[in-house]
Amino acid sequence: MTTSVSTAVKYEAVAKIYHAFFTGLMLTVTLRKDRYAAGDLCFHVFRRQHHEKFLSSFEKLGLSDLPDAVACAQYHYLSNSVGGVPVEYMYESDQKAWVHFCHPRWMYEGAALCGMPLEISHGFLKGWYGQNGVSLKNPRLGFVCTSQDMDGQYGMAGYFKEHSHDLAPEERLQFSPGEIAPPFDPSKAPVLDAGTWPEERLQKANRNYAMEYAKNSLIELAKLFGPAEAAYLGGITAQLIGKQFYRDTAELLKINGDSASDFATYLSHLIDGQDDEVTVEEKSGDVHIKQTGWRLMRGSGPHPISVFEAWNDLWKGALSVHNRYLVLETLQRQDYGDDCFEWWIRARQ
Repeated sequence: MTTSVSTAVKYEAVAKIYHAFFTGLMLTVTLRKDRYAAGDLCFHVFRRQHHEKFLSSFEKLGLSDLPDAVACAQYHYLSNSVGGVPVEYMYESDQKAWVHFCHPRWMYEGAALCGMPLEISHGFLKGWYGQNGVSLKNPRLGFVCTSQDMDGQYGMAGYFKEHSHDLAPEERLQFSPGEIAPPFDPSKAPVLDAGTWPEERLQKANRNYAMEYAKNSLIELAKLFGPAEAAYLGGITAQLIGKQFYRDTAELLKINGDSASDFATYLSHLIDGQDDEVTVEEKSGDVHIKQTGWRLMRGSGPHPISVFEAWNDLWKGALSVHNRYLVLETLQRQDYGDDCFEWWIRARQ
């Protein structure tokens, strides 16, 4: 029997599994490659994300008319808050404004924080924060990092500052670990317009936030390490995350049984929660699922086979916990020029 599940719950389940995949991938690359490879991947993911989202989101967040340093700090406060990330914003002057990413850290959820090397922190700082002035065409704008998690400080903190001189490339990101962020006053922090950002839009934005990190990670993984190694690194991560987070997401989606039909319901809820079309058809105890469209990768291809294979391993991992006597057989992929994915869920022979 198919159980009704709200769109908001589907969004939550999608966000949970993609968020976990991104965090898990950073750990996988750190362990199975090295800390420098993980930092490099983090840099490229955040630089790609920066070019895709930074300027295009300024107007959506109502920041276009603010001084650059203030606008950047408010951008990171608002955009991360939409994604469910605890952040503080502190205005000091039109030329200087602070952000502080509080614990627990979204990017390093749970005990994962203990396995993250400093190079990952440097990767996203260089990939995004050090690029803000370049994107805004303000050669005097830089970011000064005053705290990082991995060296035992109080989270990730720092300030955007418009200097009195043009910055050389190596000056766009600086470190000043002796400085402490000022107190946070929520009454002085920016707020989103509730009319423009109703609850449904916030729920969708939270889901999109996690999906973007997963998407860009899969793409950049293949670019950096090649499709074969990307399939391995992404695939083992996806398998483990699918297994580790199946029960949490299945509970959200009200999946109670362990049949092929029950897993089809689970997967169809996740597909629908990504805004893709899904159809399910049962035949003699086996179940056929068809997904039309791939919103996760829409407009970003073509991609090597590793991108699909790693992504698909999320669902294979989940199925192995749902019922290890079932298999997920891929029948058709967009990689072959089709506009859909098709799977059989069937008993293991």
